[in-house]
Amino acid sequence: METTTETAFFNRDLSWLKFNERILMEAERKTVPLLERIRFLSIFSSNLDEFYRVRMPVLLALEKLSNKEDNDIKIDDNLLNTANQLISDQQQRYGKVLKSDLIPGLKENKINLIYGEPFPTAIRKSVTRYFLSQVMAFLQPVHINQDTNFFPSNNELYFLITLKKNEETETIILNIPSSQLPRFYKVEAGEETFIVFLDDIIRFHLDRIFPEGEITGCYSFKITRDAEIDLKDEYSGSLSDQLEKQLLKRDSGLATRFLHQPGIPANVFELLKKLFNLKKANRIEGGQYHNLKDFMGFPVNSPKLSNQNWPKLCNTDLIEGSLTEAIYKNDIIVHTPYQSYDSVLRFFNEAAIDEDVREIYVTLYRVASDSKIVNALISAAKNGKKVTVLVELKARFDEANNIKWAKKMKEVGVDIIYSVTALKVHAKVALVKRKTGDRMHYSGLFATGNFNESTAAFYTDHILMTANKEMLREVELLFIFLAKRVKPSAANLINFRHLLVAQFNLQTVFLELIDREIEHARQGKPSGITIKMNNLEEKVLINKLYEASQAGVKIDMIVRSICRLIPGVKGMSENIKVTRIVDRYLEHGRVFIFHNLGKNDVYMGSADWMNRNIYRRIEVCFPIYNEQIKQEMIEMIEIQKQDNVQAVCIDEHMDNSPVKTGGVLVSSQHDIYEFLKNK
Repeated sequence: METTTETAFFNRDLSWLKFNERILMEAERKTVPLLERIRFLSIFSSNLDEFYRVRMPVLLALEKLSNKEDNDIKIDDNLLNTANQLISDQQQRYGKVLKSDLIPGLKENKINLIYGEPFPTAIRKSVTRYFLSQVMAFLQPVHINQDTNFFPSNNELYFLITLKKNEETETIILNIPSSQLPRFYKVEAGEETFIVFLDDIIRFHLDRIFPEGEITGCYSFKITRDAEIDLKDEYSGSLSDQLEKQLLKRDSGLATRFLHQPGIPANVFELLKKLFNLKKANRIEGGQYHNLKDFMGFPVNSPKLSNQNWPKLCNTDLIEGSLTEAIYKNDIIVHTPYQSYDSVLRFFNEAAIDEDVREIYVTLYRVASDSKIVNALISAAKNGKKVTVLVELKARFDEANNIKWAKKMKEVGVDIIYSVTALKVHAKVALVKRKTGDRMHYSGLFATGNFNESTAAFYTDHILMTANKEMLREVELLFIFLAKRVKPSAANLINFRHLLVAQFNLQTVFLELIDREIEHARQGKPSGITIKMNNLEEKVLINKLYEASQAGVKIDMIVRSICRLIPGVKGMSENIKVTRIVDRYLEHGRVFIFHNLGKNDVYMGSADWMNRNIYRRIEVCFPIYNEQIKQEMIEMIEIQKQDNVQAVCIDEHMDNSPVKTGGVLVSSQHDIYEFLKNK
């Protein structure tokens, strides 16, 4: 183990795979309700797909660069092999828990998932009716030869079929239309429920699709390709137009994985490799079924096999009259998904129709596909208000949805700002300017997560509603800067005194706050740092945390996903404890607490400590000045620090180690819900 701060960094991509292992652990945990375990299998599969679309291309590129003699970029020779071995081991565990535990568990509850076995006679007529009336309309067989002009869509499902006809063998690719139809079909037969894969419905009826030949082989497969979009810093035309063109190219990117059912003849594979540019792809033999992220749509609803329902709490439902007037009197905080997102929707809805509101500003990174917030902004513009929206078109996998909404808002007169090409705006802020008499009043939102009512149902985030004019004036200055569509030329271009803004003062202030705790520890005074975030990667800040640990500062970290800091190493990080929490909700809020001799400075915001967040994005972290809200946040984080049910410790080997459970069991999400319910 390396112990110098210059070299003690765990690999980012391996760390991400360790996080996905933690998701898999929930699927394996027998105390988790059965349908929730299936949901965790879906999340694991979705994450692994993203790994191959986003992270594997980087590993492949680094390996290629590392092998060049004239390049000083070097990577661990075993890195790619280690990643592949981790994935292989996790896939083995995945298959074992599904086939040996979850499918039998469903069967005990009279739910029969047909998995790699013939259809029972009792459901065959129903399945055939469904095939003839619904499925056949979407089938598009393609005969493959050297001249075939066909390219499989990225991450979509297909069958490779070999067909003997007139003493000749034909190769055919047949789509499995899971993007147009549900992946699962449910049949009720008496007291029994049968769930069948769309794949198997098609496979069962191949003789109807190809009646004039003998089917000699049928193999499921999918191809995963690089999802990155190449945007040049200098470009002509609108960013929206360029993005739309790049989105069309995404399906033809570098192939990173060819996942297939075993048995494909060697000569057929060589043909596919040439036609579909699979030379660089990892060839992986999997099972009969792929894209098991579709388990998220598993068509069974059983309360006894699901998590206990937690009705949404609402901390603003007693407010009569204007929510804005209530915010003028006191700050309000909303903790989703424990508390209802209706308060946030109400904020935008009131602003849209309030005749005193003059201007609305908001950043949008990922919005719901049927966004009520965007509809409120459209109404506001139609009602004569000046509405300015920063739409981040480069939000990965949400580009098309964001383009759609940007166009709709632009049509009704909303001023749309697009970020500069090489700089994403990831901040989550909103500002409303309201004029009463001769005075202009400010109110606004600062959030740790997107303004998205869909993801708010399962992401743990915090939204501060405030009328602090000094903070909100800084938001206004930020929007003025963003409208210029230039990169910051200097960190002091805007003198932020309250907000921490990446590209300006965010990293500098965080380093200063850590340095203050270091100085207190060296003077023998009380000190401490507590940080919760999704990802920890950036080396300057990690090195500063190592320095703080060596000075005696006790550091508690809750890091959901990537963690490159290695905790618990004597002489380097023995005062740093890192835990990871995975439960029914996705931990997403970023919270930073610095002891400050008992005064506790608390910040929250959009920024993880990653290279992209620190150096290539506009992020906003904001202070909590309201003492009651500050104490509430500290108590909630303390509950999470005590979690010994859903939390694991990240040890010095970066493995997910169980937390010692001496004493009272603490499941933090449950306890936070009870804490907020009783306030």
